[in-house]
Amino acid sequence: MENLVENQNQTPEESFEELLAGEIKTIARGEVFTGKVLRVDPEYVIIDIGYKSEGIAPVSEFTGPDGEVKVKPGDEVEIIVENTRTPDGLVQVSYKKLQRRKAWERIEKALETKEPLEAYVTERIKGGFAVDIDGVRAFLPFSQAFIKPPKNPEEIVGSTLKVEVISANRKKNNVVVSHRTVLEKELEAKKKALLESLEEGQVVEGKVKSITDYGVFVDLGGVDGLLHVSDITWGRVKHPSNYFQVGDTVKVKIIKYDRENQKIALGIKQLTPDPWETAKEKYPEGTRVQGRVVSLTNFGAFVELEPGVEGLIHISELSWTKRIKHPRDVLAVGDQVEVVVLGVDEENRRISLSLKQVEPNPWDVLTEQFSEGMVIEAPVKNVTDFGVFVAVMEGIDGFIHVSDLSWGRVKHPAELYKPGDTIRAVILKIDREKEKLALGVKQLTPDPWESVPEKYPVGSTVSGKISNVTDFGIFVELEPGVEGLIHVSEISNKKIKTPVGMFEPGQEIKAKVVKVEPQARRIGLSIKKLKEEEEKKQYSEFTKEQKGGSITLGAILKETLNTGKES
Repeated sequence: MENLVENQNQTPEESFEELLAGEIKTIARGEVFTGKVLRVDPEYVIIDIGYKSEGIAPVSEFTGPDGEVKVKPGDEVEIIVENTRTPDGLVQVSYKKLQRRKAWERIEKALETKEPLEAYVTERIKGGFAVDIDGVRAFLPFSQAFIKPPKNPEEIVGSTLKVEVISANRKKNNVVVSHRTVLEKELEAKKKALLESLEEGQVVEGKVKSITDYGVFVDLGGVDGLLHVSDITWGRVKHPSNYFQVGDTVKVKIIKYDRENQKIALGIKQLTPDPWETAKEKYPEGTRVQGRVVSLTNFGAFVELEPGVEGLIHISELSWTKRIKHPRDVLAVGDQVEVVVLGVDEENRRISLSLKQVEPNPWDVLTEQFSEGMVIEAPVKNVTDFGVFVAVMEGIDGFIHVSDLSWGRVKHPAELYKPGDTIRAVILKIDREKEKLALGVKQLTPDPWESVPEKYPVGSTVSGKISNVTDFGIFVELEPGVEGLIHVSEISNKKIKTPVGMFEPGQEIKAKVVKVEPQARRIGLSIKKLKEEEEKKQYSEFTKEQKGGSITLGAILKETLNTGKES
């Protein structure tokens, strides 16, 4: 310590002068002084305390937790006298002890007032952290260090925190503090100030705190608000996670604020104009627009025209001619389509669209190119029990009913045609409203019934082929398209219950025409009348042969009886 007292001892002359001037002060142990740092050496700090001897204190007392010396020459420091005279003639003083005493006073006061103190985190220890409060070692439990522990809790070591004293015992040198309490109070104060400043309609910034299926919670700075999925964008949102990540900074508008319950509803779409406000002007009826299919339902397809504006293509507006069971038969989500606007309902936020009306209605084309009575040729598309479908043009089929295939009897259309066959037919009717096209093949030839009265007059004898046998009579085809009926009562003079079993289809037969009704398309035939006529004819011939000879009544009766047996 010799170098420290160099030039420190005063000469007898100086001491004498001071005595004469009355400037020599007396000091006592425990006295507190404010001195000025004269010099900072590697081991000691020399301080001018206004006494004949300088004060000396270890440099370690002025070294902070980070290892740096906190004073420099010229600084004023408050110290306490420990020893009035050292062997080197200096006054031993302490900065640390005085600070420690003051620190305890502040700690005990803070315990009562709950005022926060600054504490330097020195190290991680069991159960928490060791902190320094102006030289007093205190314990910061892990549970009191954070509101939400970070991934690396040790990152606070070496930092200064604000803490609240939970307990303090100077005798036992025990202090427990909490940083969490300070944080919670700061947050509560910040939250209160924020809640008071918020108003509906304000635009604020926040950070995405969490994401759910129904929306996003945004931290506005101590207060959370809910950004509902329906308020993210004017368009369709599949899931909020497609738009945000936790930690994102977002600009939102306060659309509803319940001060009493501290509930805040936020919106992003409200930062831009509602696209429906101009939808009617932007999408007038009859215009063609592009869109993207965003959803398919049983009744139609929803098409996004722009974010927030969707229109519906009803299933009936998907195709002019195809019978569509479900929109997925012709469209898929994500498809880009061109549609025609049918109408805009701004009040209910609906737009009616049509896919089929992008192309001309094929029925309009049909009526322009074809007319009733025109003969066409077309391929057979399908054959059913009741008729034949013919592909007349793209998307339009014509139908030929089984009754219009031939003037004659047709058991099944497949007997005449098969898919792929080319068929020649006449257009019978074009029903534009019901979108039906009726064709006929038999109409290509004259109706045979028109000449029936001339060809088959009443009383004439005709031949034909049995086409059907029923309980009430026999149907006979005289020519294709012309059938006559031999009623069961017209088969024989004898009573017949049913002709079934007596005659077979395909059998050739002769009969007499007894009735002709062209308008009702009926011809009545009779076997009985034909036989009666033949009998009369035989009788007439027989009488001629017997002319000139005597004819007995018995002979005539015998001949008649024989004829009756034969029939």
